[in-house]
Amino acid sequence: MSNRIPDEKVELIRRSSDIVEVISDHVQLKKQGRQYTGLCPFHGENTPSFSVSPDKQLYHCFGCGAGGNVFSFLMELEGLSFIESVKQLAERANIELPDFRSNETVSSSDSPQETMRSAHELAAKLYHHVLTLTEQGGQGRDYISERGFSREQIEQFQIGFAPDRWDALTTILSKRGFSLDVMVAASLLGKRDSDGGHYDRFRNRLMFPIWDGQGNVIAFGGRTITDEKPKYLNSSESPVFHKSKTLYGLHLARPLIRKEATAVLFEGYVDVIAAWGAGVKNGVATLGTALTEEQARVIRRNAETVILCYDSDKAGIEAAFRSAGILEPAGCTVKVAQMPEGLDPDDYIRTYGAARFVSDVIGASLTVMAFKMRYLRKGKNLQNEAERMRYIEDVLAEISTLNRAVERDHYLRQLADEFSLSLDALKQEQFQIFRAQRNKLKHSSEQKRTQVRKSFEPKKLLPAYQNAERLLLAHMMRDVEIADRVQGRIGGAFNVDDHQAIAAYLFAYYGEGHLPNPSQFIQGLQDEKLVRIATELAMLSINEECEEQELLDYMRQIENYPKRVEIKQKELEMKHEQDPVEAAKILMKINRMKQELH
Repeated sequence: MSNRIPDEKVELIRRSSDIVEVISDHVQLKKQGRQYTGLCPFHGENTPSFSVSPDKQLYHCFGCGAGGNVFSFLMELEGLSFIESVKQLAERANIELPDFRSNETVSSSDSPQETMRSAHELAAKLYHHVLTLTEQGGQGRDYISERGFSREQIEQFQIGFAPDRWDALTTILSKRGFSLDVMVAASLLGKRDSDGGHYDRFRNRLMFPIWDGQGNVIAFGGRTITDEKPKYLNSSESPVFHKSKTLYGLHLARPLIRKEATAVLFEGYVDVIAAWGAGVKNGVATLGTALTEEQARVIRRNAETVILCYDSDKAGIEAAFRSAGILEPAGCTVKVAQMPEGLDPDDYIRTYGAARFVSDVIGASLTVMAFKMRYLRKGKNLQNEAERMRYIEDVLAEISTLNRAVERDHYLRQLADEFSLSLDALKQEQFQIFRAQRNKLKHSSEQKRTQVRKSFEPKKLLPAYQNAERLLLAHMMRDVEIADRVQGRIGGAFNVDDHQAIAAYLFAYYGEGHLPNPSQFIQGLQDEKLVRIATELAMLSINEECEEQELLDYMRQIENYPKRVEIKQKELEMKHEQDPVEAAKILMKINRMKQELH
């Protein structure tokens, strides 16, 4: 058994994995010239700064500096080891890997994370088998039938049933050689304090697999079919499952979300499944927690518009209010679906049918502002003057947050018409509220801007020698002859330590007989910082035909920089020299050194 994946196999997988296609599974990319751009998946942004080069098979973010090739993208985005990223791409490209164990057995092929994913896949198959084909699943089938789930919904979402036993899954996992303590950490099993024995965490529950964005089962939601509490039991957080990052059904909904540029966001997985049966197949859901900024960024990378379809009770309305406040700053256009009081999406579909859900709920979604106006109206008696004035002030405060003048004008006119008020008076009042809000937030906004500038300041104009080193390395990665000339003249005498390291690796890369290939070269770099810098250099726009004089100028700048530093030191020394004779001697040295500059 080999202890590593052969380099030629890794290279075959890299060449067979188009970086644009792989990244498109996670980021909505748009073609701009020879590059593709999108919103960076590694930091929050509203303006695309993430660039993917199909020619170089590299990606780079000009905002946060993330960069690399197809392997490093998966490693950074999903927290995979190198071996795991290779295996995932091999499976995608239908390339068979040899039976191997790497030297990273603890952290890669037998890592807890990979073991947990494998165990979840096995558990999902067990639960689905029990529901669909065994006598033990009878109660689950009865419940499913009562809820009106079709065979297609059961298969699409791999719904299952956990037997009413303490050891059904425990026994199977044990026989398959899984570490039961790792399974406890994965939230599949529990451990008794009394004797240290293990038991199934999910029992006598309808089971809903929860997937990551690539369709790997990483957790479960269990719905009781009795009066047992809690009604819904979700997996706890684990090394493979993070509620704040996961959206239920994303891998299933992504193709239609991308096609329509619209996602429908539900509160739970049952609503997603019910909506799918009604023909709404671009739905996703959070997992028992409020929407997070990270989830909002994931949605924005895939969709431009989000329709919030929450329960119609007070908690659902307030959750929609909060979610809109997270999605809009992330760059999403938000709408809110409205349902009759007391109904959730699943109830509505079973009561009124799929067609009405599509037309009267999803199709009749309100703008966020219209939703807020309806929300603010709740519980107020608008015949009462004091409550009416408070409502108008609340609405004006919300209108003041709108960015587009046409939107502000539209809702101000609506308010004026409804209450027979002067439009000019409303505009004046709205502007005063806006000015008060702006002054109140000015200090905190300045602090945030300072933090943003510290994190993502635009790159300052680089010194000539540093810019020369960057451009020279960019040419060297594309042309072995240029690399040979540089090695012969200045060797590794780059002034920036990271540039010196990249040059040394590049000389070694060509010395092994490799042809110019930035993606392959970067693949061999182990240091994350060097990977990012080398990727940025490889993505630079340069003149592909490097003229002789241009090449000589770059090397001259690099060679002259240490001399210029020494000259400055001598000038400083001369400035502080009290003895005129010694000062004159230093000046003569400075002049000679300047003459030696070429």
